Amino acid sequence: MARGGAEAPTAGGGNPKRRRLPGVNLRPGSVKQARLEAGLSLAQLGKGHVTAPAIYLVETGRTRPSLPTLEHIARRTGKSVEFFLAEPQGASDDTDTRLVELEALVADGRNGEAIALGRSLLDRSASAYRLGRIRLLVGQAYLGASDFDGAASLLGDARAHFEAVNEGAMLAECLGALAVLATATQSPDAVGLAERALAACRRLKPIPAPTEARLLGFLGDAHAANRDWDHAVAAYEQSIAAGNAVASLRGAGRLYAGLGTAYRESGEVETAARYTGRSLALLELFRDRDQLAKSEHSLAMGLLKRGDLTAARRHLERALELCSEFDLGCGRSLVLLGLVELEIREGDIERAYLLASESLELATRLEEGATIAEAHVALGRIADLRGDHQAADRLFEDAIRGFDAMGLRERLLQTHGAYAETLERRGELARAYAHMKEALQASRPELLRREQTGEKVNSA
Repeated sequence: MARGGAEAPTAGGGNPKRRRLPGVNLRPGSVKQARLEAGLSLAQLGKGHVTAPAIYLVETGRTRPSLPTLEHIARRTGKSVEFFLAEPQGASDDTDTRLVELEALVADGRNGEAIALGRSLLDRSASAYRLGRIRLLVGQAYLGASDFDGAASLLGDARAHFEAVNEGAMLAECLGALAVLATATQSPDAVGLAERALAACRRLKPIPAPTEARLLGFLGDAHAANRDWDHAVAAYEQSIAAGNAVASLRGAGRLYAGLGTAYRESGEVETAARYTGRSLALLELFRDRDQLAKSEHSLAMGLLKRGDLTAARRHLERALELCSEFDLGCGRSLVLLGLVELEIREGDIERAYLLASESLELATRLEEGATIAEAHVALGRIADLRGDHQAADRLFEDAIRGFDAMGLRERLLQTHGAYAETLERRGELARAYAHMKEALQASRPELLRREQTGEKVNSA
């Protein structure tokens, strides 16, 4: 039986009187685990603070260390204090009840209420054991409210907590949330984070199917943001197979939205329309305005591909209305680019220019790197249609540099291809061929190598 409130004896000869500090409840075996992982002996761990026998008593649970002693152990082993902490027994506060309430608010999308409750739990200094979970939930609420700065700080702290205490299930959830954040902020880290989240989930035994399905959906979103449609479709289809639609109708609505976009961009317009239609029905049911605006935009782009300009305009205007009503700045810049495409199709180049300029201004203000590059592509096309070839060249080059800097490989090669087509129409065949080779090198390097080998043989 551990002696409560016992302070481990200090290293050194004297035995001066001192205040006995309260002992800290530890997770059984955590001190020995940390010491062995750090390659330290008992004496080395206690060096300069407590004796080797005192460390032994702590490791075997015969005494509880004070917080200063625990902080010394944490420093020596390179662990966080949270790594060692046990769930408090018989807590007198209502934190567990409030945590259940916080989870329900986040799941229901009531982000403002969730942030207020979560902040109150953090401010009251809830036990360190629960801090990681609270930070994750509040970070998810900030993410749902599109407050990306608020989300980044809390999710980063939550990740450090779960890594320190080896909490695999919660680490997978946290990495998934960070992947969503990276996708929303157009960070090239999104795919890597989603893949790490999925790997952490699949290390669990048994693998939790709802979590795996949700993380596959996040991976699909990350690939879609990079316009890597084949990988996006594969991830979304795996998510459906893992049971996401059964686990959450709201999740199914979001998943169908992403899958509809991916199929549309892959050229399967009819399949895309079916999935997007299902998405709109579910998202309208749950009044998920952010994703509803994205689905309206996705459906409109599919209609554009089919040549139904009237219906496309109706859905784009609905998407723009949702963005304005709910201040969805991130979505608005993309919807504006959809309207640019519509105006180009209808021949109103001046209107297209105004909309593309507005999209660029908004994306620049929100620091949306990928959308900035997309706006440069749109403005480059418009400049070429106006006959301003010098401006078109500059804008396409800006877009290429932007996608290259962000590591968005799929979008980079598509932009090279679009620029090559523009140059070919002008009759600048040598430059067009150079950019087509860039696109080919990115997408089919083995084909380009064969072509170059053939050129050498023919010239021999």
